[in-house]
Amino acid sequence: MNAVDGLGSQASGLVLPLLLLDLGHSPGTAGSLATAAALSGVVLGPVVAVPADRGRRQLLMTGSAALAALCTGVLALTCLGRPALWAVMALALAERLCAVVYEAASRGALVNLAATDELPRAAAGMQVGDQISLVVGPVLGGVLFQLARPLPFFADALSYAAAALGVRSIRTPLDPPAHTPDTPARPRETDDRGGRGTWSGRLGAVTAGVVTVARSPVLRLVLIWTSTAGGTLTLLFYTALFRLGSDGHGHSDGAAVGAVLAASGAAGLLGALVAAPAVRRLGAGRLLTLAAWLLPVPCGSLVWADDAVGWGAAFAGISLLVPLITVVLSSVAVACTPVALQSRTAGVFGSLSALAAAGAPALAAFLVTVGTARTPVLLCTVLFGALAVHTQVRVPGLLRSSAASAASAEGTTGDGRG
Repeated sequence: MNAVDGLGSQASGLVLPLLLLDLGHSPGTAGSLATAAALSGVVLGPVVAVPADRGRRQLLMTGSAALAALCTGVLALTCLGRPALWAVMALALAERLCAVVYEAASRGALVNLAATDELPRAAAGMQVGDQISLVVGPVLGGVLFQLARPLPFFADALSYAAAALGVRSIRTPLDPPAHTPDTPARPRETDDRGGRGTWSGRLGAVTAGVVTVARSPVLRLVLIWTSTAGGTLTLLFYTALFRLGSDGHGHSDGAAVGAVLAASGAAGLLGALVAAPAVRRLGAGRLLTLAAWLLPVPCGSLVWADDAVGWGAAFAGISLLVPLITVVLSSVAVACTPVALQSRTAGVFGSLSALAAAGAPALAAFLVTVGTARTPVLLCTVLFGALAVHTQVRVPGLLRSSAASAASAEGTTGDGRG
């Protein structure tokens, strides 16, 4: 379901800016829509995570996927003619908000579907689905858009409908047991499951994920990695876009950027496929530390890259390593997070990663303007090196703490994964 939904979203997400440009609107219009969707997701995600953690996860996932299918289907129908800008913007934003709800609710489902010792394999499987979507989705979207405007959006509507039916058919409970405490901080204040409670209680429910992350050294490490790495990778992507997006004669060169994305996508898929066996062979701590130390190498090699071949090879090296890190961190985060706070805690990671990535395009443009394409590359290499040092120092003790927390959580939830 994750791969099917992602495939449709990648297909339509690529062509939405193309649709706006094809209708005669400026690139700024497409950028404004993307910014509005990103910022709304940062705000909406943590709020939606509260009812998801309180027993409504499956309902939220099914309903949001079905509503997204409706919005995308209507958008496809409007593309049969020449839709007004307000209609495209409204339907696209509504679909993005539904996607935010789906993603926020789904973040807490993994702990209820896999035992603790199976989390790396489950996380790796989700990474494989994401990488397949990243590789195939844009190509599919581009081909369908060339055939007819509405086709990518019809494909996305079908993928959302398939996701809604798939979630609806899951028999394993996706929600924590009813007796699981909501938060260890202020259980009396935040226990407003029936809609009752003070404003401070409701605020405490929304911020419970922030409190949980702030109090856990393991989750703080995950937060540092996800936000820093997410912003850094986005910075590198836009640097590649600015460096390779022109052929030197004032014309755009999308083929060069496409080649880099294709190489990174294929390498990312390979990394996702080998992640689970690598965790079993090396152990989570050793794999995380090794991948962290290797990451600055392909990033630093971009200093000497001058063409699409060099950038593609370096991005492939980075993309091969990132899924290894992601699988370890996501499985550790799920294992040491209280069951009733899974969506809210994951929402903190998602929101801060989105904020870090949101400023990357402007920062890349500034650094390339005041310096060269090597300036952001050097900054990213330094950041990855700092992450490697921090990981080397912190990981051994933190993973022992994570294992103890996971064992405690396993004993607490008992047979909650029926």
